[in-house]
Amino acid sequence: MDVTFRSGDSYCAGWLYLPEGASADQRVPLVVLGHGLGATRELGLDRYAERFVEAGLGALVFTYRGLGDSGGEPRQVLSMPKQLADWDAAIEHARSRPEVDPERVAIWGSSIGGGHAIEVASRHPELCAAVSQCPFTDGIVSAKALGVGEVLSMTGPIMRDLVAAALGRRPVTVPIAANPGERGFMVAPDALPGMLALVPPGHDWVNEAAGRSLLSILRYRPGRSAKRIAIPILICISDNDTVTPGEVADAYARQAPLGDVRHYEAGHFGFYLGEAFEELVTDQTEFLVSHLRPQLAGSTSQPTGLDS
Repeated sequence: MDVTFRSGDSYCAGWLYLPEGASADQRVPLVVLGHGLGATRELGLDRYAERFVEAGLGALVFTYRGLGDSGGEPRQVLSMPKQLADWDAAIEHARSRPEVDPERVAIWGSSIGGGHAIEVASRHPELCAAVSQCPFTDGIVSAKALGVGEVLSMTGPIMRDLVAAALGRRPVTVPIAANPGERGFMVAPDALPGMLALVPPGHDWVNEAAGRSLLSILRYRPGRSAKRIAIPILICISDNDTVTPGEVADAYARQAPLGDVRHYEAGHFGFYLGEAFEELVTDQTEFLVSHLRPQLAGSTSQPTGLDS
């Protein structure tokens, strides 16, 4: 079903999936899922949620404020602190649902969402488990992977956007994913085709983010929080990642006291499709079921209706 929940001065929009039989009398464990850089929940997260539901788990999939059909102004501004607040709000909403067992909640994030999963897990020891997929772990390292020239090319848009913010004007934006040699937040050869492959037919994904977003991203180093995670966390790393360097993610991941670190051959954007998806979702489902222990044999619930 479609849901909305308050976060900060606005709201996040999401989908709530429940296995058959879930009710206030038969509460189920649930996984909260959040996406990566500038992505909305429509870009492939439903496939993971549906597989988790088939295993008897509930799933809450949400979009960050300022993106997609979530509220918030200004639009297309990527703020790491605000996104972390959205995670906190999503967890609170999930635990408040009458169909959900508040003592059996886990989180799942991909890319920057994977970095958020590390950071959020370190702040929420009451959670049962976490999954971090191809995680963004260090803004400085990711900037080096992007390239000095590419980062410097963003200086103009950043400055113009900061002026626009000061004057209360519309953000000055840059493509989230672009071709090599073009200006963008991600310019690896597989970035633009990889993102576009995740956009479902008929969905109008906005491929742009405010220039100021890069400053928030550069300062963000969620990998440093791994050593403070007190819950089991599965960290799935791509050995061919062009966006979030796998060797750095591995070094941080192995600091998690209860970390389960696994490596895969698929690239950063390959985790959502084909054989790579099947391998990942199988491993992740087994991990989540082992820690959440669902009692229901559920089936996928289509997201319909509105619950605000």
